[in-house]
Amino acid sequence: MLTIEKYGAIDIGSNAVRLLISSIHEEDGKTTRFKKTSLVRVPIRLGADVFKNKKVSEENIVRMLDAMQAYQLLMKTHKVVRYKACATSAMREAENGPELVELIKEKTGIQIDIIDGKDEAAIIAMTDLHELINTDATYLYVDVGGGSTEFTLYHNGNTITSKSFKLGTVRLLNDLVSDDIWNEVEHWIHEKTKDYRRISLIGSGGNINNIFKNSGTSVGKPLSFLYLSSYYKLLKSLTYEERIWQLNLNQDRADVITPAARIYLSAMKWSGAREIFVPKIGLSDGIIKSLYNEKLNN
Repeated sequence: MLTIEKYGAIDIGSNAVRLLISSIHEEDGKTTRFKKTSLVRVPIRLGADVFKNKKVSEENIVRMLDAMQAYQLLMKTHKVVRYKACATSAMREAENGPELVELIKEKTGIQIDIIDGKDEAAIIAMTDLHELINTDATYLYVDVGGGSTEFTLYHNGNTITSKSFKLGTVRLLNDLVSDDIWNEVEHWIHEKTKDYRRISLIGSGGNINNIFKNSGTSVGKPLSFLYLSSYYKLLKSLTYEERIWQLNLNQDRADVITPAARIYLSAMKWSGAREIFVPKIGLSDGIIKSLYNEKLNN
C-alpha cells in the first residue's frame, strides 16, 4: 500500500532563507522515494548584518518574521506533517539570535534550532550522496554558504573527516575573511588529501548550481577545472550590473557568485582535483532525510 506524507525543511542561511517541501512516498517492499514538491527562497542576507555588527538588524527581524509567517502558512496549506528549521552561521554569531528564535516561536509557532558547523556537515551527509558517488573513489565535498564552508572527505564510500570554516561568500563580500583563515583552509585540505592519489570535488550550494546550469553540462557529468577557472575570470571581468544583464543572474546572486567560485577553485587547486560534480543537494535535503530517519527510529 502506498502512503504519502509531506515534510518541510527550513534552512536559515547567511545569504538566504529557504523552505523545501518534499513528498515522502512509501510502499511495502520498495525503496522510499523523496520527491521535491516546492522550494521557496527569500534573500534576507542575515550575514550582512551579523558579520559586521554582531546583530540582526531591526529591518531584517521584520523580514524574518514575515518570511516565517509565510512559510508557516505554506506548510499548513501543503499539509506538512513534520518539519524542522535549522539556522546556520549568521544566527550562530548573532548576539540577538536566541532572542529572535523566541520571537519567531511566539509569533509563528516555528521552532528554530541553531546548529553548529559540525551538525551542519552531519545533516548534509544524510542526503543521497552515497547514491551519487563511486564507492571506490575519493571525493572532497564542499558546501559553500554565506557565512561558512563545510568540507567533508569521502573515501571508498566512507566519511573520513569533515570541518567547517568561517569562509563564506557574504563574509568575503564584506572583507571579513583574513589571510589566516585562507591559510588554515589550505593547510587542512593539503593535510587531509595528501595520501589520496586521485580526488574529485563535489560542490553544493546555490552558486555552483547556477554555474552548472549555465554551463549546459549534462546532469551527472562534472565541470572541469578549466571551465570553472575560465568562468571565474569572466565573472571578475564583469561589473555587478553586467552580471545581472549578460548572465541573467538574480540581484542577490550576482555579487556572491564570484567569491563562491573562488572558494571552489581554491579547494580544487589545493586538493589536486581536476573536476567537480554538482548534484542538487544541500542542507534542506539533509533535513528532510533526518526527519524521515527520526520517524523510523521512533
